[in-house]
Amino acid sequence: MDLPYVLQQITFDQILFLLILAGALYLFISERLRIDVSAMVVLLAMVIAGVLDPEQALSGFASEPAIIVAAVFVISGGLAATGITEHIGQWIGRASGKSEARAIAVTMPAVAAMASFTHHVMVTAMMLPILTRFAKANGLSTSRLLMPMSLAASLGTCLTLVSAPAFLLADNLLERTGAEGLGIFSITPIGIALVFIGIVYMLLTRWILPKRSGKSGDDEYLRLDRYRTELLVVEGSRWSTRPLAELQKALGDRFRMIGWLREGRMRPDLGASSPLISGDVLLVEASADALASLHDDSGLDLYPIARFGGTTSHDADDEDDDAQLVQAVVAPGSEFIGRSIRELEFSRQFKAVIAGLWRRGADMTPRLADARLREGDLLVLWGQPTRFAELATHHGFLMLVPFSGEAKRRVRAPLALAILGVTIIAAVSEWLPVPLAFLLGAVAIVATRCVDIGQAYREIDVRVFVMIAGVIPLGIAMEQTGTAQLLASGLREVVAGWPVLAVLLVLFTMAALLTQILSDSATTVLLGPIAVELAQSLGLAPTPFVVVTALGAVVAFLTPIGHHGNLLILGPGQYRFGDFVRIGVPLTALIAFVCAWMTRWLWLGGPLLPTFG
Repeated sequence: MDLPYVLQQITFDQILFLLILAGALYLFISERLRIDVSAMVVLLAMVIAGVLDPEQALSGFASEPAIIVAAVFVISGGLAATGITEHIGQWIGRASGKSEARAIAVTMPAVAAMASFTHHVMVTAMMLPILTRFAKANGLSTSRLLMPMSLAASLGTCLTLVSAPAFLLADNLLERTGAEGLGIFSITPIGIALVFIGIVYMLLTRWILPKRSGKSGDDEYLRLDRYRTELLVVEGSRWSTRPLAELQKALGDRFRMIGWLREGRMRPDLGASSPLISGDVLLVEASADALASLHDDSGLDLYPIARFGGTTSHDADDEDDDAQLVQAVVAPGSEFIGRSIRELEFSRQFKAVIAGLWRRGADMTPRLADARLREGDLLVLWGQPTRFAELATHHGFLMLVPFSGEAKRRVRAPLALAILGVTIIAAVSEWLPVPLAFLLGAVAIVATRCVDIGQAYREIDVRVFVMIAGVIPLGIAMEQTGTAQLLASGLREVVAGWPVLAVLLVLFTMAALLTQILSDSATTVLLGPIAVELAQSLGLAPTPFVVVTALGAVVAFLTPIGHHGNLLILGPGQYRFGDFVRIGVPLTALIAFVCAWMTRWLWLGGPLLPTFG
């Protein structure tokens, strides 16, 4: 097909669409506007130009991919809020031992499994500090662990249909063309193969991974994970008569016992197997999240609040209790320096209670009340917001800010897991359509208070939701104007006579290169219609062509800018651009062949194992 003939076939609508598409590519690549804003600009341009009518332009907001993505974000938030993801991360750290190879072999499949039903960037962000601390504690190189972890999070999105927007968009495209849609586990065989290959590849080539320890310097001052506080076991508590080990397990490894008071006396003879008794006071150090969780636990009271703040209810239904936790830094020259918390009578003077104390270094008395304040101490204060005005202006404090900890609703962790299980079963069994199944799961997570409604809305990445809703009409316009058919015809002339495997490799390569400058969703939307038209012109089913295109958009591990997860580890691992190219090019070539081979096997009846002779 020569160029003059192609030009003769172009209609005015196609010219108009191609101009809009060029503008869209410019906005996406240059990032002059946020990607979601760019998607909305492109959408409005198509409506104004008459390429799409308003109903078609807005169809993306009610589309199945947008609904599923929003629901997955909420469900992921519920798993995080109940401490499930944190526990999994801590288990990975413990199971990794002290060997670099074992750490990679344990981390990669576990991270891939987590990424199969949650957003891979969230998994990467959660595992980043865990692996950084693990590497530091065991004298391992951070850069040898973070890149395999990020790769596993990307490959794990291929284990189910719902964890990567690109696959949801591919499914939506196939249904619009009249082909059979994808099931939630349709791509799972490919995902399992890719995860296995990724693990083996990283274990064999870990010697060429850069050996760097991450950013140097003492960063302990940024990790406020040593708040000193005291806990009271409440009368009739669910923790009463249960061993301390169960409480420690529930709170994770960011919780450390300092001492145990029973009937006012220190009891060094009590240990992890000893039962808790109502009235016991535990002297502990806890992270910000653990401290907030303890404050919200109906079976435990922060002892300073129970003693000086009156009877405090932690029932979520008690709306009259509007007291809150805030943080204040002891200022240089403060009148409080050198005085113990007991001497200050803080609750009487300021109508607030010192519920916790953070200090750089470990030089502190076991009892919180006996601690003498120093410049720079961070006090966790509890009280009514109306009483904090005086504290905020007091010269003894540098600042007064909200407490940064997020309570983990650990008691609801089994419920959150049950909701996830029911959601998956409902989707797989087709008892409910996949979008409704995940929407039901998201509503159940909120309704059962695994995550509060405000946090649930915050968990939804609006940029991703709006971007998906905005690029779906772009694909519709490409099909409707005949541009996809035109471009597919040109591509067909190039690959005429090629084996199907080679054609699938071409589509994967095109997507892999384009996704380095565009998102995986935008890449799938732009190339998916071309893949459909190409398959139909060859007289073949469109499913493998669309799936391999989406795979190329999702798993091409070529550069640090191709995936948001790679950008997260770039600084902490002190990686360079060339590190990703050196590791990623051979790996992506291997992944491309596996993806093309397996899509041909699954949907075109090709052989699973190569034959010779």
